[in-house]
Amino acid sequence: MNPFTLEGKVAIITGGGRGIGAGIARVFSEAGAAVALTARTLSQVEEVADEIRAAGGRALPIQADLYDNAQLPAVIDKTVAEFGGIDVLVNNAGAGGSPPFIDTRVEHMQAAFQLMVLAPFELARLAAPSMLERPGASIINMTSVGHYRHSRGNLAHHTAKGAMAQFTRLLAADLGPKIRVNAIAPAAVETPGLREVFDRHAPGMREMIIQNMRLRRMGTTDDVAYAALYLASPAASWITGLVLDIDGGRVDEIEQKSPDL
Repeated sequence: MNPFTLEGKVAIITGGGRGIGAGIARVFSEAGAAVALTARTLSQVEEVADEIRAAGGRALPIQADLYDNAQLPAVIDKTVAEFGGIDVLVNNAGAGGSPPFIDTRVEHMQAAFQLMVLAPFELARLAAPSMLERPGASIINMTSVGHYRHSRGNLAHHTAKGAMAQFTRLLAADLGPKIRVNAIAPAAVETPGLREVFDRHAPGMREMIIQNMRLRRMGTTDDVAYAALYLASPAASWITGLVLDIDGGRVDEIEQKSPDL
């Protein structure tokens, strides 16, 4: 058996209409999974679902606003009705950035925790009954290297991502041995959202970020998607409670002491 197959599996991927979520959906489908994709904008997930279907895969677009917990049961119900159960839940949806501390309000903190902690918790809780009946089930949470870094101007976002990392470890403890729970912590990945950030800032920001990566390139959605495939697949059947950095290698020296080879 191919240890990286998802043949016969069903995956829910939140934030599946663009960027990392869309990349995970495509890779999971290529590995054999049926995928349910959620986004607030239905046209985005419909476009990705149409692409997957055209390639011979199975995909279900679902419009859902993760800021509204009342919409979450329908995500689970529609997936089970369409595909018969749930094997993998990927809590990918997120929103980057935070105002400076002096401008941060409790509403910013509440919004970040809703999207990146409370909605993932509720989806996991709702999906668990189906997943407990499916051998090899797993949950993958998308946190960030920001969960342990201390950069300014990211208070709400990075605090929520830190909570998601700990949530991953605690959920792995509660759901083992039947459901594995892991997280991926990406650094800067070249997505449409990040390119919009670059467009709003002074030239040179992208190059500065690359110089702080040991592999001297930005991440791609495939870099993260293949890590997610590994964690969802039988190849990772003895891994749970892991927060996996996908960051191109962190540069620790303050100034370059020797040139790249």
